[in-house]
Amino acid sequence: MATILFDGVAYGMLLFVLACGLAVTLGLMNFVNLAHGAFAMAGGYVTVILMDRWGLPFLACLPLAFLAAAAIGLVLERTLYVHMYGRSHLDQVLFSIGLVFMAVAAVDWAMGSSQQNVKIPGWLQGRREVLGVQVGLYRSFIIVLCSLLAIGLQLALIHTRFGSRLRAAVDDARVARGLGIPVGSVFAVTFAVGSGLAGLGGALGVEILGLDPNFPLRFMIYFLIVVTVGGTSGIVGPFVASLLLGIADVAGKYYVPSLGAFMTYLVMIVVLVLRPHGLFARPR
Repeated sequence: MATILFDGVAYGMLLFVLACGLAVTLGLMNFVNLAHGAFAMAGGYVTVILMDRWGLPFLACLPLAFLAAAAIGLVLERTLYVHMYGRSHLDQVLFSIGLVFMAVAAVDWAMGSSQQNVKIPGWLQGRREVLGVQVGLYRSFIIVLCSLLAIGLQLALIHTRFGSRLRAAVDDARVARGLGIPVGSVFAVTFAVGSGLAGLGGALGVEILGLDPNFPLRFMIYFLIVVTVGGTSGIVGPFVASLLLGIADVAGKYYVPSLGAFMTYLVMIVVLVLRPHGLFARPR
């Protein structure tokens, strides 16, 4: 039971890093970006290319995957996404889902449709017994790294000048501009960081989740469930939701494998019945 709980927490942490960028764009910026998984896929393929073709070590590829996905996100935000901020959610959904299919086709043409793998360092492979619990070393690494990222993001949103500017721009962009806040730049940086975090999650998830051109379509629903269950209050809600869903998914597949991912949807239904706006809804 303890091992299942540990693996569920690790999976939940990975889900959080993958989905927290969507939580920011959807929850704070009120933009429905269904192409978020494409940035995660970009980070995963950057890691595969750097390791297989350039021979870079795994740990060196992680920040490069973040930077590559952030750069792609920044370019697309300044050239395409910026024109969609004032449009309806339906327009945003159609626009972003179109980008997903374009990304899937482009990656399939460039990299092929086969599953990609990476070789993690030897010191991250295998399991160790800690207090009678079989602990996976790579999953332990994910838990530590993602916990630090979650703490850093929450502190950045609450206790930094940039976080204050972002919250002001979200609450009332016109007033924020009147106060001298560069709303466009704030949104561009926020979108780039969210995309970079997705890329980092994609790099970390190659070993656990696998990687192929259909990655954005396969995990799109999971990203949306994390944000929906967590609510739109910021980072705390998606973080708690990711842990809850990760544990439910791993436990369900272990104890009732015939149901597959049903436990994830069951948790979502129960939470939304009890709290229709998510666990941590934005105050109205």
